[in-house]
This record gives sequence, C-alpha cells and structure tokens, in this order.
Amino acid sequence: MKVLAIFFMMFLPGANWMGDFDAAKTEASHEHKLILINFSGSDWCGPCIRLRSEILESATFVNYASNHLVLVRADFPRQKKNQLPKDQVKRNEALADKYNSDGKFPYTLLVDEHGKILRTWDGFPNETPDQFVSDISNIQMDQ
Repeated sequence: MKVLAIFFMMFLPGANWMGDFDAAKTEASHEHKLILINFSGSDWCGPCIRLRSEILESATFVNYASNHLVLVRADFPRQKKNQLPKDQVKRNEALADKYNSDGKFPYTLLVDEHGKILRTWDGFPNETPDQFVSDISNIQMDQ
C-alpha cells in the first residue's frame, strides 16, 4: 500500500506557489480565493523544511489549495547556490516588511484578496494536513 501511495504522489501536480504578491492579489480577486503566504528559509530552517514536506506538499493540502487558495512563498535561502534573482529578493523583502517585520520562520498567513490578515501560524503548526486544511476551510466559510 505504501508503494502505491508513493506512486500516486509522484504524479500529483504540485501546488503552484507564486512569488509576486500583487499578482496573487489580482488572481485572488478574480477567482474569489484567499491567499496563503508562507515565509520560509528553505535551505536552513528545519521547521520550514518540515512544514513544507509534511503539510504544504501533502496531497491533502495540494488538492485543497488547487481549488481554494492562491499561494505565495517568500523564501529567504542562505546558501549561495540557492540564491534568488534580485527582483524576487526585493519582492520577498517588501512582503516581509509588510507582514513579517519580526523575521519569524516559518511564518504563514491567510489573507483575503485585499491583504487583510485572517489567520497566522507562527512556527510549525502542530497539526496534521487535514487539520491545517480544516482551519483554512472554516475561515473561508466565514468570509
């Protein structure tokens, strides 16, 4: 059974993470979706790596997000080989100035199409992918 699950995971489309918050707001407005922003240190932050692998790349989250969310990742890698283009670094820094001025990692926010914060997760959410999706779904129903 485990082999079958791994086989299907290889062919599931991944979540589409954007790097431009303004474009994400436009898409969210047109599609009437909420925006999930994830601040990550992809090559140095253990809890960030864990969040990505255990929740954000899970089939449960990917399936939900593809129909209900616009995803934005603001990554702050440290290793030279993982450095982002300068324009992306500027966008990430501007987003951090607005939503993560304390420099928390990982830090995840759910915002509406106008950028209003609806929920935050500081650090690794100590919950399953099903619980994480349920939290988001409950907020969406209230919108």
